[in-house]
Amino acid sequence: MSGLTFVDVCSGAGGLALGLERAGFEPRLLLDEDALAVDTLRTNRPHWNVLHADLMEFDPAEHPESLDVDLLSAGLPRVKSSATVGRADSGVEERLLTATVYLVHAIRPRAVLIENVPGLAHSEAYQQFRDFARAELAHLGYEFSWLVVNAADFGVPQNRKQGVLVAIARQWAAAFRPPVPTVQQPMTVGTVLGPSMGSRGWEGAARWAAQADRPAPTLVGGSKNRGGADLGPTGAKRTWATMGVNGHTVADDVPDAGFVWDPELGREHMVKITAGQAALLQGFPTTWEIAGRKTARYRQIGHATPPPVGKALGQAVAAALDPDPAVPSAG
Repeated sequence: MSGLTFVDVCSGAGGLALGLERAGFEPRLLLDEDALAVDTLRTNRPHWNVLHADLMEFDPAEHPESLDVDLLSAGLPRVKSSATVGRADSGVEERLLTATVYLVHAIRPRAVLIENVPGLAHSEAYQQFRDFARAELAHLGYEFSWLVVNAADFGVPQNRKQGVLVAIARQWAAAFRPPVPTVQQPMTVGTVLGPSMGSRGWEGAARWAAQADRPAPTLVGGSKNRGGADLGPTGAKRTWATMGVNGHTVADDVPDAGFVWDPELGREHMVKITAGQAALLQGFPTTWEIAGRKTARYRQIGHATPPPVGKALGQAVAAALDPDPAVPSAG
């Protein structure tokens, strides 16, 4: 598959864009309002056209390279309260959702891919947004698929469910099939992080990895208004504790040779995950450099779409858009 193009908004650390690149798409433009995320994108892909801008102020007419692409993609910040979608007092997350839908009018891609919370796809609380999206896009000729995918089904060592809207122009929509899992058994935290956990000479790494024999809970990046990084809400921290991991903080480095791992002695005797290890749990390659200091790096990672999920979704969209001159236009 080649020759397919996309525009990606709210690109963050580039997880969705990297996955789409692996699926055969070429970016025309990526956009994010966070300076560190822009640094991350430009560091890893200097040839990408990365715009440091707020989606709410983005005018495609000023960036003609964004027009007439195959795909508009968006891994948007997670909406906090589904009941507020579409209300006048909605937060920025809800406004970004609606702004992305409005953007379709100007860009007119052949397909749209929006990734967010699982409830986006099926929860009654999000019905207002689904109705809004349909009202705006159906008359432009798009048909809809609402999916829930779990990153663990695509080789990511993390139970991370995502709600996905796929809207495809009518003449290609019937060919779309949701991505199928690429692994039968999920990867475990211990398998993925064991080698790095022992990289400074800690002899207990293998013993720890044997206990960390399950996928991670969902990584949560948190907001810029919060303090230091941690591995998620209370339930997630409890799950981490069963793997001998202190989920209340993110480490500067992996354990050294003198570290004593004994979870029964409390948090200080549990291992801590580094930002780099969090990136591995999110499915980023080891070569992908995240800009900023520890907390900012972890925040970008936690917000990202796992690249293997982006690839699977991209391949599913690409298969539907594969140009076939024998297929008549529905227009």
